[in-house]
Amino acid sequence: MYVSEWENGRRPISDRYAALLRNLLGVTDAELRGVTQKSAPPMADGYDDLLSRIDSASSVSASMVKAFNDQTELLRTMDRQMGAAGLVDQMTGHLAALEDALNFAVLPAARRPVALALAGASTLAAWQAIDSGAVERAWRHYELAKRAARDAEAPMYLAHAMAEQAYVLCDAGRPALGVDLVRDAQRTLGQAGSPRLRAWLYAAEGELCAHAGMVDDCKRALDAATDTIPPGSEDRDPDMLSIFLNGAHLARWRGNVLGLLGYGDAVTDLYGALEVMDPTFVRARAGLHTDLAQAHLARAEYDEANTHLRQARLLASRTGSVRQRRRVDRLSERL
Repeated sequence: MYVSEWENGRRPISDRYAALLRNLLGVTDAELRGVTQKSAPPMADGYDDLLSRIDSASSVSASMVKAFNDQTELLRTMDRQMGAAGLVDQMTGHLAALEDALNFAVLPAARRPVALALAGASTLAAWQAIDSGAVERAWRHYELAKRAARDAEAPMYLAHAMAEQAYVLCDAGRPALGVDLVRDAQRTLGQAGSPRLRAWLYAAEGELCAHAGMVDDCKRALDAATDTIPPGSEDRDPDMLSIFLNGAHLARWRGNVLGLLGYGDAVTDLYGALEVMDPTFVRARAGLHTDLAQAHLARAEYDEANTHLRQARLLASRTGSVRQRRRVDRLSERL
């Protein structure tokens, strides 16, 4: 009854229920209530307040920037283990604090470290929004991340935000445009970025090419990723903390892409990745089970596909991943 009255505008959503629904649906308060946020009217004479905020921003210390980055890292850890849906309020507040600090920082020495922290946090927030099905919010967060990366003069962060934004285009049905964007990200980075990030960009290009039906380009990009990835089991890029990629991760990614193209032998790569996957990457594990189901379907192995789809659905529900649940639903229709 309450849901019907909320939808028909006969009852406003109380703050108590709004807090519950935001966590359940992975939306912001403005998205939940269907309102457009408006900026406060300017004060007639706000110079004292303005100067106070400028002084506060100029005194942002290295320890405060570290606190911002530590908060981003905590949210990243919570996201990969529990999903994005329950983190909307925390992430919204975190971005607001970073934006506020950047908006009133005047000189480059004060702006760059805050802008870099904002670029990393905004990219994380955007990927969380994609996972929650909030594509417009994701797009806006990526635009914020790109602006912050340019302000920070950080081509690695800019290229990463551009390439992830290409996934929004792909999910919206424009994979070829997404390929163009990820290739532009590669040109933006050039040879300045770390080998791990360059390998990530090649793998992203390969996946988007697969969605666009560009088979030969896809294979070339995957081979380039394999040639570029650093050896060893280390997966965290020290220069780009949002990148987790090693040979095992790349094998899973390659298996996923080859499965998209209908190659039945993708199963081998995917099972190898499943054996070595970090169990704390719960949402990624849901994606891997979905990839295995897709690969088994390509081989007409329906019982195995159904087994992995059940696991994927369970993990996707646990993390509240709208994106993964949609994949599971699409594959379930083929059984």
